[in-house]
Amino acid sequence: MRLHLTSPGEPLPGLAEIAAEYPWRFGDGPDAVRIRLVPGDAPGYAIEREEGGWRLTYDRPRDAYRALGVAMGGLSPRAESSPFRSLALMLDVSRNAVMRPASIASYLRKCALMGIDTLWLYMEDVYELPGEPAFGYARGAYDAAELRAIDDQAHRLGIEVIPCVQTLGHLEQILQWPRFWPLRDTERVLLAADDGYALIGRMIETVASCFRSRRVHVGMDEAHGIGSGQYRRRFGERPPFEILSAHLERVVAICEERELRPMIWSDMYFRLGSATGHYYDPGSVIPSWVAGGIPAPVELVYWDYEHGERAFYDEWIRRHRESLGKDPVFAASGWTHHRMWAALPKALATLSAGMAAARDAGLAEAAVTLWGNDGTECDLFSALPAVQRFADLAYGAAADDLAADFAGSCDATLEGWLAAAELDVLPGVGDPVAWRGNPAKWLLWHDPVLGFLTSGLPPWLAGHYDDLAARLRQAALVRPGDARLAFPALLAEVLAAKVRLHTGDDTGLPALADGVRRLRALHRRVWCGDNKPFGWDVIDRRYGGLLARLDDLAEHGRPDYERHDPYPDGGAIAQCLPYARVASASFIS
Repeated sequence: MRLHLTSPGEPLPGLAEIAAEYPWRFGDGPDAVRIRLVPGDAPGYAIEREEGGWRLTYDRPRDAYRALGVAMGGLSPRAESSPFRSLALMLDVSRNAVMRPASIASYLRKCALMGIDTLWLYMEDVYELPGEPAFGYARGAYDAAELRAIDDQAHRLGIEVIPCVQTLGHLEQILQWPRFWPLRDTERVLLAADDGYALIGRMIETVASCFRSRRVHVGMDEAHGIGSGQYRRRFGERPPFEILSAHLERVVAICEERELRPMIWSDMYFRLGSATGHYYDPGSVIPSWVAGGIPAPVELVYWDYEHGERAFYDEWIRRHRESLGKDPVFAASGWTHHRMWAALPKALATLSAGMAAARDAGLAEAAVTLWGNDGTECDLFSALPAVQRFADLAYGAAADDLAADFAGSCDATLEGWLAAAELDVLPGVGDPVAWRGNPAKWLLWHDPVLGFLTSGLPPWLAGHYDDLAARLRQAALVRPGDARLAFPALLAEVLAAKVRLHTGDDTGLPALADGVRRLRALHRRVWCGDNKPFGWDVIDRRYGGLLARLDDLAEHGRPDYERHDPYPDGGAIAQCLPYARVASASFIS
C-alpha cells in the first residue's frame, strides 16, 4: 500500500525524512491512498475516512507521527491518546558500541512513527571534553558537531534529546587512566570531593551546550562502595547517605548555574537503606532527613526491568512517593543487555506490567531503556518490537495491534523478530519473566576445548537451533525491515554446530570454524553499518579467541578431566553469563 500525504498549512518537518526512509511506501500514483494530516483540538489522534481517502487529525506532533505509523500498518478507523507528558527511548551508546548519528536518525524515524517524543542519549565518556584527551580515549567519542546533528535530526521529528551522563558511578572508563586517578574513590566511582566538581561542571557544560533541552540526566546509579576507597583514606569514615546527599547538592548547584533541570536514577536511596544493598528490598529504610534533603528540582527515575507482576510496580511507585516524596519517572527495559538479540518475550511481559502501573498511577513520564552491558554484542534495533509495545501501551492500544503497528513503523514482520528471541528464550522455559538464561551468547563464546559448563545441555538443543536457523532465513526475506534477521539466522546455524561439538560430535569441527568466520564477517558488517568502528576490537578479540581455541581443538584434542556443572538450579543453560565467565574457567582474563 502506497500513501500520498498532504498537510494543510506548514507540514511537519519530519515527514519528508520519513518518506525518504521508506520511499517505496509513499507516492502520488493513481493507486496511492490519499492521506490528509490535519491539526485538531482533541487530545491524541483520530484516523477517519473521508471522501477521496483518509483524514488523520492530531494534537501534538508526536500524535501526528504516531497516527501516520498506525496508518502505514493498515488503514482502519482508530483513535487514541496518551496521558504521559513524555515518552522516551534511552539508547546506551557507551558500552562499547557508539551508534553513528545516521543510525540514531534512522532509529528515531521509526520511534517517531510509534509516538516517542524524547530520546535519552546515555553517554558515560563517549563525548569529547575539551582539554581532556583521555576522556573517551579511543572509544569513538562524539564531537560537538555530531551531538548537534543528533539534536537537529530529533528536533525535526518533534523529539527532545536529553543527554544522560554519569557524575558518580559508572565512570571506570575514565578512571582507568592516570590523569584521573586522583579523582577516583574506587575503580568505578568518582571521588565525591572538591577535586571532582570542576570536572563534573565541565562535563555538564559540554553536553548542555550541544542540545536544545534544558534537562540533563546526571546518573548516580549503582555507585557501589561509595566512600569506601580513596574517600575514606582522605576524609575518614562517613555514612554513605551523607556522602550521596552532599554530592547531589553540589551537582544540582552545577546544573542550576546553567539553568538545567537534573534527573537521577533512584536506586541508590533504596540500596543504601537496605541491609543487603538490594534495590528491591522491601525492608529498605530511607531516613526522613535523606528524603527531605533531595533538592526540589531533582527528578527521580525508578528503573525496573525484572518484574512481571503489576502489584510489584504499584508498590514501588508507592514507595517512591512515600519514602522519597516524589512522583518518579518510570523506566522499563527492552532487554538488550547481555545477549545477541533482544529478549522480546521478557521485555513485552515486563513492559505490560510496568506500564499499566505507571499509567494508572498517573505518572507523567515513562521511558524504555536499551542497555548494552558486556560489550553491546546485541543489535539494538532488535528491541524495536519492545519499543513499539511500550508506545502502544502508553497510548492504550490493544495487544493485537502490535504486529500491524510494528509493520507500520518499521516495515518489518513481528513474527520473525519474536522468533529470533528463541535464541535465548528456549522452548519449554515457561514464564519468560522468570527465565534468566542467555544461552545464545554464552554458548557461542564458551571454550570449545574444555567445555566446562556443558555437561547439562539438553539433547534437543542442537535441533532447536537447526529449526530456528531455517525459520529465520525465510523470515529475513518477508519485508525490507526483516533483513536484520540474517544475523540471528546465521547465529542459530553456528549454535547448532557448537552444541553438537560440546556434546561430543567433533565431525562438524571444520564446518563450525567456517561458520564462525562467516558469522564474524556478518557481525562486523552489521556493527560497522550501525556503529563507529571503535569497540569492534572487543568483539573481534572474542571471535579471534574462539577461532584460536577451535584450531587448538583440531590440532591437540581435549584434555582429560572430570566435568561437572558449577551452577545449581537447572545448570548453566538457565544462567545469564558474561563473556569472562564462559571463555575460560580461570578468573584471569
